[in-house]
Amino acid sequence: MNTHALPPRIPLTRRQIETVVKHFYARVRVDKTLGPLFIGILSNDPEIWRVHEAKIANFWANAILHERSYDGNPMLVHSGISAIEPSMFTNWLALFDQTLSDELPSDLALQWSTLAHRIGRGLRFGVESARETSGPPILR
Repeated sequence: MNTHALPPRIPLTRRQIETVVKHFYARVRVDKTLGPLFIGILSNDPEIWRVHEAKIANFWANAILHERSYDGNPMLVHSGISAIEPSMFTNWLALFDQTLSDELPSDLALQWSTLAHRIGRGLRFGVESARETSGPPILR
């Protein structure tokens, strides 16, 4: 056992993270706003979804458990998808909060929700910034 490892940011298990991610994306697929976006990008192929869910579970395991299993750039990915509207993050976070509430004790759900909302604000800002026109500001 590595005695120098950082303690988890939130006392969750890898299995809890994977369960939340799986149930969250089940909700996403049937959501009237997010479902078409995700299916348009990922398709309806269960294997593609399994790979995506594993990647997102790795992201959360990195953020929460300090694992080194995720290699990616969420800001670049989200800001590069033109179909993502900044307003979609409100719906995304509401579905995520609902999943957390259903799957975890309330104290753990609140801690993870706080982290998710902080990350969501950053991603939303990145998407908004990517949509802005470049060049000098118009000062009239």
